Amino acid sequence: MKACRGLHPIVRAAIAAIGTAGAAPQSAGAADFFAGKTITMSTYGSPGDSYDLYLRLLSRHYGKHIAGNPRFIVINQPGGGGLVAMNHAAVLAPQDGTFLTLASQGLLIFEATGQRGLQVSLGSFKWLGSFTQSNNVTVTWYTSKAKTLADAIAHEVVVGASGSAGGSVIGPAIYNAVLGTKFKVVYGYQGGASIDLAMQRGEVDGRGNNTWAGYKATFQSAIQEGKLNVLIQTGLRKERELPDVPLFLDLVKGDPAREPVAKFMSYAVAIARPFAAPPGVPEDRVELLRRAFDATMRDPEFLAEAGRLNAEIDPLTGEQVQDVVTQVLATPRPVINQIQGVLGLPLN
Repeated sequence: MKACRGLHPIVRAAIAAIGTAGAAPQSAGAADFFAGKTITMSTYGSPGDSYDLYLRLLSRHYGKHIAGNPRFIVINQPGGGGLVAMNHAAVLAPQDGTFLTLASQGLLIFEATGQRGLQVSLGSFKWLGSFTQSNNVTVTWYTSKAKTLADAIAHEVVVGASGSAGGSVIGPAIYNAVLGTKFKVVYGYQGGASIDLAMQRGEVDGRGNNTWAGYKATFQSAIQEGKLNVLIQTGLRKERELPDVPLFLDLVKGDPAREPVAKFMSYAVAIARPFAAPPGVPEDRVELLRRAFDATMRDPEFLAEAGRLNAEIDPLTGEQVQDVVTQVLATPRPVINQIQGVLGLPLN
């Protein structure tokens, strides 16, 4: 587990002044509310994948930093690349702080590019923080003929995905349009763990998208044994362990037609594992939950367990995540039109 690197300068420059991550005074009402309560935490990830791992890790430490020491239940709500879980949180779940969700990273790009399916804008959610700023990677299994990005440009590479809103669809679609790769997406898997199993069985060549931190947490032995081919990484800087894997931004730098698309995608994925409260949660409870998240990310016992699980902790505060979401959803229309064209989407 590596130490917190802080925000990349590009992200830092794009985000205006943010609230501090230190402890803040808590109103009596918010502090009293969670006593004796059970908080349900949801993720679209299936049991055993990295979303599930991070959320269950949080559930074992978060409560001691929340006034009232609430209990936790973790549930999995796969489907639609994250749409099912997010729409449940927005519309059906309690709006009082007793239901929280770990969102699919791909949903931000999905909404920003005008695609339909979210019942409430991500900008309306109360973002509590993110576990890591890890890059997105597209991988294949060692038995696949496609071992490099050049191979994916030369011939078809089949990758698995859960639904249209997920990064495992959006990432390969953008690479196909911008870089000329030949990724073919197979839909219908229940989550990342199912896609990874299909990859190992040879049912697909690989997985269209996941964070590098996610693979370090769930596929450490495969990485050490050289069984995971990393074809491309997307983020604002290369991962320390992947110096030879091409960075999307580097591949199109200086190209006026393609670089804006890569910048948009790279910035959007900076919130690699974003955690949120539903839109209707009162602000005093949001503040309490944010500061508790920050405290958990610094908790020695939490960090020790994260280290044992190979779960990278490189966090963002809730204010930072909220600002990234706001900035991405406010992307200028000409850039969005360009990305919609790249993805073959109708212009709004």
